[in-house]
Amino acid sequence: MERLRQALRCIDGKGYKAYKDIEGSYRGDGFVLHIDHVQGDPFASPSRVRVEVEPVAAGVEAHWLNPPFRRTAAEDFFARSVAQAIRGRSPRGSIGHGKSGLIAIDVPGQQVLPRTAVTIDTKRLEVRLSVGLPAAGRTILGREAEKLLCEAVPQIVRLGVLRADRDKLGRHLELADQQEAIRAYLRERCYVAFVADGAVLPRESGNSDRPMKGSGVVPFRSPDSLAVEIPVPHRKSIRGMAIPRGVTLIVGGGYHGKSTLLHALERGVYNHVEGDGREYVITEETAVKIRAEDGRRVECVDISPFIAGLPFGKRTDRFSTDDASGSTSQAANIMEALEMGAGTLLIDEDTSATNFMIRDARMQRLVAKSKEPITPFVDKVRQLYDQHGVSTVLVVGGSGDYFQAADTVIMMDEYVPVEVTAEAKRIAGECGGGRTPEGGDAFGTVTARIIRPDSFDATRGRREKVDAKGLSTILYGTHEIDLSQVEQLVDPSQTRAIALMMQELAKRAERGALTLRELIDRLYEDIAAHGLDILSPHRGKHPGDLALPRKFELAAAVNRLRTLQARTAVRGTQ
Repeated sequence: MERLRQALRCIDGKGYKAYKDIEGSYRGDGFVLHIDHVQGDPFASPSRVRVEVEPVAAGVEAHWLNPPFRRTAAEDFFARSVAQAIRGRSPRGSIGHGKSGLIAIDVPGQQVLPRTAVTIDTKRLEVRLSVGLPAAGRTILGREAEKLLCEAVPQIVRLGVLRADRDKLGRHLELADQQEAIRAYLRERCYVAFVADGAVLPRESGNSDRPMKGSGVVPFRSPDSLAVEIPVPHRKSIRGMAIPRGVTLIVGGGYHGKSTLLHALERGVYNHVEGDGREYVITEETAVKIRAEDGRRVECVDISPFIAGLPFGKRTDRFSTDDASGSTSQAANIMEALEMGAGTLLIDEDTSATNFMIRDARMQRLVAKSKEPITPFVDKVRQLYDQHGVSTVLVVGGSGDYFQAADTVIMMDEYVPVEVTAEAKRIAGECGGGRTPEGGDAFGTVTARIIRPDSFDATRGRREKVDAKGLSTILYGTHEIDLSQVEQLVDPSQTRAIALMMQELAKRAERGALTLRELIDRLYEDIAAHGLDILSPHRGKHPGDLALPRKFELAAAVNRLRTLQARTAVRGTQ
C-alpha cells in the first residue's frame, strides 16, 4: 500500500489517463487491494477494485459455505453489510468532478440472489467495489485518491466485513436454512407454494418492493382447511397456507387482494430478507408468470395446443411472427415456459388476453368452432396438469367456467383467504354453463427447438456490442430486447448477467446442434461449478455487478431477440 501511495503522489496533477499507471495489486494489513480497471475519465463508468481478505482475518467459518444456499446467504449478508458501511461514510464533500470520490457496491434488494459483489471460499473473502478516482476537470487529484484508496476503501471493508454483526449473520443463515426446509417440504408433499401466517403481502407502492407498513396492513391468515405446520430448524414450526399441485383458482371481488397474493407467489421463487414480510412466502422454483404480450417477436414456437387452423394456411406448429397478438403471445409464453421445464404457471386474468382465456356458450353458438382457431385456456388447463404434471395458479374474477377444472378455489375477502372449493363445485354443478369443451382429448406436445448460431450476431459496426440498460432492456448488437413484461426479473444485475450469458450461449451454439434448453442447462451447470465469474469478459478480474437470473428469464431474453432463428428439434419432444 505504501507503493500505491507513492504512485498516487507521483501522478498528482497529471492528466487523467496517468491513473492507468496504478492498475495492479497492493498488499495491506490483512488484505490485498486489486485495481482491475481504471476509468477513462472522471465522467465515465467508475473504476473497478477488489479487496481480498484472508479467510482467517475475515473469520470465515466452514458452515457458511455449505450447502450452496448458505454460501449465497453469507455472500448476500456481507454485500449488505459493506453497503451499510458505505452509507455510513462521513460526507465526502466536493473533491472533484464527475464521479470523483464515489465508492459503491452492487447492493442487494429484497431478494437473496447468487451475486458477484462479494465472493467467499476457503481461500479468500473478496469484496468488489466501484470507485470514482478524483479529478478536477481531467487533472488527477492524487492526494484525494490516496485518501480514497488507501484509507476509505480499507476502512469500509474493515467495518463491513471484519466488524460485521455476527449475530445478524447467524440469523441470516438460519433464515436461509428455514426457507430451504420449506422448499424441501413443498417438494416432498406435492405443494406448489406456501404463505405463512402473519406474512405481509402488499408492497409500499407500485414502484417499490418494500413491505407496506401502517394500520391498514392485513397480515395473512391461512384458512384452516389449507393450513399446514412445517417443521423448520432454529425455531418452532411455521403455520401457513399450502397450495397443492393441480389447478388452483384465486377468486374474489376487485381490490380484495387476489393479484397481491399472486404477485407474492411470483416473487416467492426467490428467498427474501428478514423483515420483508414475504420471507416465508415460498413458491416452487420452476413457477413462471404468464401474461399476454402484444407486439413481441415469436420464433418457431409450437402453439398448436392452443391455436390451429389460422386463415390462409399459416402454420402454428412452427409459429413465427414479428408482432404477436394478445392470444398468440400468451400461447407462445406458455409453450416457451413448458419448453424450459416450468412446473407451475401463474396467471392473472387482468394481464391475459380475454379470447385466450375463455369462450363462453353464447359466443360458441354464434361463432362455430370451425371458424375459431383459438382453443381457450379453460379447455386446456386440466389436461396440462393431468397429462404433463404442470400446475396452474390462476387469478380469475370474471368467469366461473373455470370452476369445473379447479382442484382448489381460494376466495380473497378483504385480504383474508377463504377456501370455497366445495361451494364453487356446487355452483358449477347447478348452473352448468352451457359450454362445449373444445380442447379435444389431449393437451398436445411440447416441442424443443434448436437455435441457429448466427441468431446471436451482436455486431454493431466493426465490433460486438452487448449492454444492459436498467432492469428491462438489453442492447444486443443493433437490436433492443424488451424485458418489461418478464415479471419475475427482479434485479438489474440479473439483466446484466443475461446480456453476458447470451454472448456465452452464442459461442456454445456454434459447437453443436443442442436444443435451447440443453444449451441453457449446460451453461448453468458450469456456473454452479465455477461461479458467475465465468461470465466476465476479463477472467480473474472484477465482475462485481452480476446476479444470477433463473433459466426462464434467460430463455425469455433469447426468445425476444429480433434476430432469433430456430428450427424444431428432429429428435422429438421434451
